[in-house]
Amino acid sequence: MRDTLELMDFIERSPSPFHAVGNMRKGLLNAGFEELDERKRFSLRRGKSYFVVRNSSALAAFRIPEDGASAFSIISAHTDSPSFKVKPDPEMPGAGLYTLLNTEGYGGMLMAPWFDRPLSIAGRAFVRNGSGVEEHLVDFGRDLVSIVNLAIHMNRKANEGISYSAQNDMLPLFAEGIGKGRFAEALASLISADKDDILGYDLFLYNRQKGSVWGLNNEFFSATKIDDLGCAHSAYRALAECGSRNSGNVPMIVLFDNEETGSGSRQGALSDFLLNTVTRICLSLGMDEEERMMAAASSRMLSADNGHAVHPNHQEKADPTNRPRLNGGVLLKHSANQKYTTDGESGSFVKALMLERGIPFQEFANNSDIPGGSTLGNLSGQKISIPAADVGIAELAMHSPYETAGVRDTSALLDLFRAFLSL
Repeated sequence: MRDTLELMDFIERSPSPFHAVGNMRKGLLNAGFEELDERKRFSLRRGKSYFVVRNSSALAAFRIPEDGASAFSIISAHTDSPSFKVKPDPEMPGAGLYTLLNTEGYGGMLMAPWFDRPLSIAGRAFVRNGSGVEEHLVDFGRDLVSIVNLAIHMNRKANEGISYSAQNDMLPLFAEGIGKGRFAEALASLISADKDDILGYDLFLYNRQKGSVWGLNNEFFSATKIDDLGCAHSAYRALAECGSRNSGNVPMIVLFDNEETGSGSRQGALSDFLLNTVTRICLSLGMDEEERMMAAASSRMLSADNGHAVHPNHQEKADPTNRPRLNGGVLLKHSANQKYTTDGESGSFVKALMLERGIPFQEFANNSDIPGGSTLGNLSGQKISIPAADVGIAELAMHSPYETAGVRDTSALLDLFRAFLSL
């Protein structure tokens, strides 16, 4: 239970990828890690711990063993979740009576659960400061907007199924009356800036409903962004707690952004972020190019992203023989078409580790008629080839603004990450 409560607290303090990385940055600094700058030479020392941030929304952190190393133990996860992003010049008149905000969908979300919830806006803004530009974290931190449903009296077929238009149906109500510039004024007031000095922003809606532990025996929990902050936070905790190493592998986590939109950004899994960081670590440890290749071939990675539990009302959507459930343990994910990286060898390695440590696990495969999406491991493998397996925890209502998972699974995943990073 304690692990789940800690996760829920982290999620509540992390309403955007920028806040999630910012919170982990503070935690790593407090744990004795040193921050690196990609624009400067890495000068690494044995026995020390480091991290580097890219675009304020992706993070790589690692510990250098005292006696050097010849391989890496890497956990990857992602910091982003499906949402609605605020467009530039966002005010729109609603029936000439209200002000709506113009937004667009980010990632493949379930739209219906976004209606009639207390929502706020968070992310980052860029402000002109003399001849330079400053970045500010932004969180309105209060019930600010709502996407309001059309009453059943005005759409008698609403319960028979409806297709939503992101441009017309999903715009949040912001204020009464109409008028340009009020959003910019509110943003400027929040960050103590002149609205004319705000040059740009990356701002997203988020669900303000607090996380909840529930069920007959408090066995379930619901929160926003369990996918994939559940994995990202567990990876961060495992690395922060693993301590210094005398010899062996370099324990490392890499948390990418933009997984929900295909990972094609400079901070995504298809970027050079992981490759460059591993290469620079190897160079700092005195490895030549061939030794770096040997290190990659000797390394292992866990690609951590959640999967689907069997739905209690739609069991036919799941695979006939692989039937993961909430609180069934860590998911080991399989895909014949390489949407996941697990194969016989890498899956057996992870199973053996969990059996040795007494960590509960279950296996996941999609229904063959309902293919799943890609995740991190198979994409990052296009840049640096490291033997990998896909893991996560089982969820219900994935990509809803309020997802559900099992309380005991949080601890099982954390136990796996601790064991893996201690190898």
